Amino acid sequence: MAVLVISSFAEFETYRGKELGVSEYLQITQEQINMFADATLDHQWIHTDPVRAEAETSFKSTIAHGYLTLSLVPHLWDQIAEFKNVKMMINYGIEKLKFNQPVMVNNEVRLRAKLHSIVNLRGITKFEVEVVLEIKDNAKAAFTGILVFLYHFN
Repeated sequence: MAVLVISSFAEFETYRGKELGVSEYLQITQEQINMFADATLDHQWIHTDPVRAEAETSFKSTIAHGYLTLSLVPHLWDQIAEFKNVKMMINYGIEKLKFNQPVMVNNEVRLRAKLHSIVNLRGITKFEVEVVLEIKDNAKAAFTGILVFLYHFN
């Protein structure tokens, strides 16, 4: 997949309303889920106990934390767009985030991104990206939302 390369506000603005790209698929492993549970102190058994999850849930397996799937955005976003000539980038917010479908252990996910809006705030580029975290072979997305970033181009 080709990574979109952006070097200025004017260049980025031409993508308003357009799809920016799609990342590669990434498999979610039980090891990732367990490490996330350790990092966040969220050891709810539906995430960390495969035997109990198989016996007691309709999923028949553990599921990834919703926030684990969200935390993959920076890694997947870097596969979609590369920003050059940037002195600083700030994650500014998330709007309309909705977890639609659980991600089961060993599912593969990828990020699809579309430029929703972009504005120049006295030299700071504020943009909103519509994102969808797709689950391979599943019609329903893991989550949808709008990510808001501030980029300071040189």
